[in-house]
This record gives sequence, C-alpha cells and structure tokens, in this order.
Amino acid sequence: MKRVLVATALFGALSASVMAVELPTEIAKRGSIKVAVVPNYPPMEFRDPATNALAGFDIELGEAIGRKLGVKIEWQETSFAEFMPSIQTGRVDAVLSGFTDYASRHDIATFVDYLRSGPRFFVQQSRGAEFKDMAALCGKKAGASRRTKFPDQIAAWSGKHCGSNPVVFVGTDGSADARTQLKQGRIDAALQGDETLPYIMDQEPGTYAPVGEVIAQQFTGIALPVKEKGLQQAMLEAVDALIADGTYKSLLAKWKLSDNAMEKATVNAGQ
Repeated sequence: MKRVLVATALFGALSASVMAVELPTEIAKRGSIKVAVVPNYPPMEFRDPATNALAGFDIELGEAIGRKLGVKIEWQETSFAEFMPSIQTGRVDAVLSGFTDYASRHDIATFVDYLRSGPRFFVQQSRGAEFKDMAALCGKKAGASRRTKFPDQIAAWSGKHCGSNPVVFVGTDGSADARTQLKQGRIDAALQGDETLPYIMDQEPGTYAPVGEVIAQQFTGIALPVKEKGLQQAMLEAVDALIADGTYKSLLAKWKLSDNAMEKATVNAGQ
C-alpha cells in the first residue's frame, strides 16, 4: 500500500481539508480507479439523451469520491452479469452502479454501503383505484427483473400475505422491460427499487402509481475486491467525508433520493 495525502481545496479559500488514505500501490501509481457501470437504471446511472454522457447519482457520487481520493474515475461499461466476475478477476477495481449489497455476494466482494432502499410495487395510474392496498396485488401478475432478488422477495411477500391466492411472478429483462410490459397490460403491477420511482414518475407524469410500502429493506453499495482492505477503507472514508461536508446531501436532493439517505457509510450491511 502507498500512503497518499489527499487535499480537497475549497474554491476561493486558503484552507483545505486533508484526508490521509491508503490506496493500493497500483491504483496510486495509475492515478485512477476502474469502476464498472451499466447506465440503464435512472436516476442512479444512465446516458443523458441530449448528450449521451453518463449521468445520474452514482456517476456524480463516483466523481466526487475520485476528487476526495485525488484520483480519476475510469468508468467501464459492462453488463450486470459481469459485475462479480469483473471484481473477482481484477478487470475493475470497483462496481458503482445501483448494485445491491447481499450477503450471498460477500465471498467475492466487500460492499461499502451508501444508500438505503427497498423494492416497491407500482401500477399504471389509470388502474390505481384497483390497488388501494397491497392485498389487491394477490392473484395478480407482477413483473420484475429476473436477474435480481426481486423474484424471491415477491414470493416471500406473497407467501406471507396472499395465502392460496399468490402473486403470479413474471420475469423481465430489467426494470425498463417491466415498465414496458406494465404499460402494455401484460402484467398488472411491476416492482423495482424505491430509489428509482420518484425519478421515473417525474419523467412520465401521470403514468405510474406506487402501491404500499417497500417489501424488504436493502442497501446499495460500492462493490470492492474482498482482499483490497486499503481500497475498502479509502472508499469508506471518502463517502463519510462527502456526507460530512454536505456533498452527499446535495446530490441526494438533486436526484430526489433524500428519503434513501444514510447517516454514515456501512460495510456489508446487506442480508
């Protein structure tokens, strides 16, 4: 490891806050952190339709972390399926892409958690009157990304609340596909992380209506190689520094994520 002093200067000021962090020697020498991203999950990460540039909360958080650590963030687009293999093989140093911290992933990755969230059902607003409470979901078709734990979480909720009239799960190719199927009437409800719903509802006003509360609590985190203790500590300290200086709060407000805030970063809090 190489000890690095990182100074973040305040524009127009003579003083600076200095944070001593340890970065792996290779990263310190390279001057950058390679970060995997799949830009298809607004407002966390997406491509701005006007410029095609990467945008979203995770992108701005990652750039702010880079500034705190005095390194550049090298965004590397990949697929969701490649997140864990990329961490395991060292193709990337981190994953920062709306990635949920699950205990089942801890053998390969250590997560620095920076956002609290949970899966939530929503329906077409035109059918909102049919779903005045969550019990109305029983017996209905609900779609969600098959690549996540949403199918298991729907099954668990349904088993607890619907008895012999379970929710019928329909697997989709991601959240965007679930919304498409919902609008086409192929499913009655969809489910995705509640951190995305305010943004989606703003982008398509009058289209969706949330139903009930989240059905599970989960954490979104930065996935890092298990053996890279120095990088884990550096990320943890950087996120906490952004929380302390108000940057985190400002980014949450900008992307309508204030309800998902954490007071401090945690490590491997996911279940």
